[in-house]
Amino acid sequence: MASTTFSGPVTSTAGFIGDIVLPTYTVATAPSAATAGAGTIVYVSNGAGGTAILAFSDGANWKRSDTGATIS
Repeated sequence: MASTTFSGPVTSTAGFIGDIVLPTYTVATAPSAATAGAGTIVYVSNGAGGTAILAFSDGANWKRSDTGATIS
């Protein structure tokens, strides 16, 4: 899997300039992945077996960004 590191604000050719701030949840407080919708990204402070992780909705479950496993 490729890895990309950004430093400073993210600039897009579509006109967005700024920092990206994701909603933060725990496994217990994360909203329904189905309601959030496929492609939604969140920060889960304990989603990788107690360790913080970015997670994405596949439309049914929140998946860890590093392994694709469901958050736990």
